[in-house]
Amino acid sequence: MSNLNRIAALLAMAESTTNEHEADAFLKKAQQLATNASIDLAMARAQTARKEHREKPISKTIAVGELRQRANKHLVELFIQLGWANDLQMDIAHNSTYVIAYGMPSDIEVTEMLFNSVSTQMVVFANEWIRSKKWQDDTYFGSKLHKSGYKIPVRKKHTAATARGAFYAAFIKRVAKRVQEARTEVIKERTKQDNSTNETKSVISTALVLREKTAEVKDFHKQTSSARGKWSGYSGAGASGKAGKSSLAGSEAGSRAHIGAHQSVTSGMKKLIK
Repeated sequence: MSNLNRIAALLAMAESTTNEHEADAFLKKAQQLATNASIDLAMARAQTARKEHREKPISKTIAVGELRQRANKHLVELFIQLGWANDLQMDIAHNSTYVIAYGMPSDIEVTEMLFNSVSTQMVVFANEWIRSKKWQDDTYFGSKLHKSGYKIPVRKKHTAATARGAFYAAFIKRVAKRVQEARTEVIKERTKQDNSTNETKSVISTALVLREKTAEVKDFHKQTSSARGKWSGYSGAGASGKAGKSSLAGSEAGSRAHIGAHQSVTSGMKKLIK
């Protein structure tokens, strides 16, 4: 069974659970499996002299949003966080509708799988939160222009749009922490295995192959990317993680999110985001 099939089978199991702790375990397991597979491929690449059989970096354009949708920057940020956990470099469209991912083909494929599932869940959870009306009468830190010409911090009352933005920001922050924790756990375990079996230093270490892979992807990105300027991420309500009930609800939903065979959120954006 291929690694992607194993991930898919694991994620299908996640679909049937409503238990928060099980969902957390499934997400971590999926990322751990992806990281382990990535390390194995990197090991194979480093140990073979037959370059024609080595996985090499590629670039791929991936749609993450539709024109003039408020959620675009959040979707881009989610993809970035998942991409970083899987050794990708990324260029961002100025209108935040697509990402150009640079990395090993298997890493890009896994990141797309994760993004398609988690992004859909993020929007569905946020819709439930907005419909609940629990965000009404809550406030967040914003700013207003003072007569001196400087912006000063003020408390503002949430609208449905700002409550959604705060929810998304907190959700993404929580998911990013979870996948990074899963990645770190795998690398730590693989490094421990290296130390116990590599007494003669004849085995290429996990740390070395990951450094070499990262360097190769960065070099490929530098040589092939034509991106200019700097992408401006989300800076609205909840960007600081302090937006009352909506931030708390988004973080809690990020803890419950699991990975499954969902339809990509970009194919149904107008239907999902109301």
